[in-house]
Amino acid sequence: MGSFATIVAVLLVVPFLYQVDGRFPNKEGCDLFEGSWVNDTSYPLYDAKECPFIEKEFDCQKNGRPDKSYLHYRWQPSACKLPRFSGQDFLERLRGKSIMFVGDSLSLNQWQSLTCMLHVAVAKANYSSVRIGGISTFTFPAYNAKVMFYRNAFLVDIVSTPNGAVLKLDSIEGGKIWKDIDVLVFNSWHWWLHTGRKQPWSSIQDGNVIVKDMDRLVAYEKGLKTWANWVDSSVDPTKTKVFFQGVSPDHMNGSTWGESNPSINCKGQMQPILGTTFPGGQHPAEAVVEKVLQKMTKPVYLLRVTTLSQLRKDGHPSVYGHGGHRDMDCSHWCLAGVPDAWNELLYAALIQK
Repeated sequence: MGSFATIVAVLLVVPFLYQVDGRFPNKEGCDLFEGSWVNDTSYPLYDAKECPFIEKEFDCQKNGRPDKSYLHYRWQPSACKLPRFSGQDFLERLRGKSIMFVGDSLSLNQWQSLTCMLHVAVAKANYSSVRIGGISTFTFPAYNAKVMFYRNAFLVDIVSTPNGAVLKLDSIEGGKIWKDIDVLVFNSWHWWLHTGRKQPWSSIQDGNVIVKDMDRLVAYEKGLKTWANWVDSSVDPTKTKVFFQGVSPDHMNGSTWGESNPSINCKGQMQPILGTTFPGGQHPAEAVVEKVLQKMTKPVYLLRVTTLSQLRKDGHPSVYGHGGHRDMDCSHWCLAGVPDAWNELLYAALIQK
């Protein structure tokens, strides 16, 4: 078995791991992100009860969700098979290395999923979990491997000023924290939509111009361009592999960003949408991500999880995110669940030669 660094180097001889048509450059020429969800009784890959550190808001069974059918679905590409996830193999490839998820609570969702998948696969291996500042680190000492999460919802900076917090679209000091990590998985979208009390900034700075607000998709694109410029100028592709998680959809309303029926959210949903396409069409933020990545000079692999996640209206915590019936969470995902498929796709990319 080759080293993790060798696997990364082999992958990076491909000029652009993200291509205009978004096809996965494997030897079968298969698009791993085009497919459907199939029932598979060998799933889930782990029992949340065996993952003692799982976040309460993701543990839907513990919070009283009565149905279990959502646990037994596997993502099946249309033209090939998705490699079966092997936690031990993943850790062998990560020996002496680190992987960091950088983003919002959807990155937390995926990081939690991966730590559970690895912990259950090598249950006898010692581990430690610490949080210092905004960085959470899950370490497997036997492999000298670190699986990390850094919370940074916008990727670009928010700075405090006498006039309130400013979202700086052209500043990315956070890059100093994640620079030189072996594998980076970035994500950003949901916090760009927050308004009112949930909005963590009072104005936006674009160059020398400061405004109270702007079109959020426009701001998102500007912020992503700053992130893309950082990757192009700061990442050594012979040492670091870069992924972008893509856009995780919610199912809160009837727009093309969520459900196709405005009277439906994720409450009471128990089955995926059948077929390979989502009736609402492409998510507008997904189009922005693709536009920005197409113009980058360094290789970035886009985990195109949007469509496959749009099909899983049943996979959200709904009222079982905190064990109470006043909360309605149609943005995050139950664990075990949909983020496990994201990590299976991540694994497929890392083992591809």
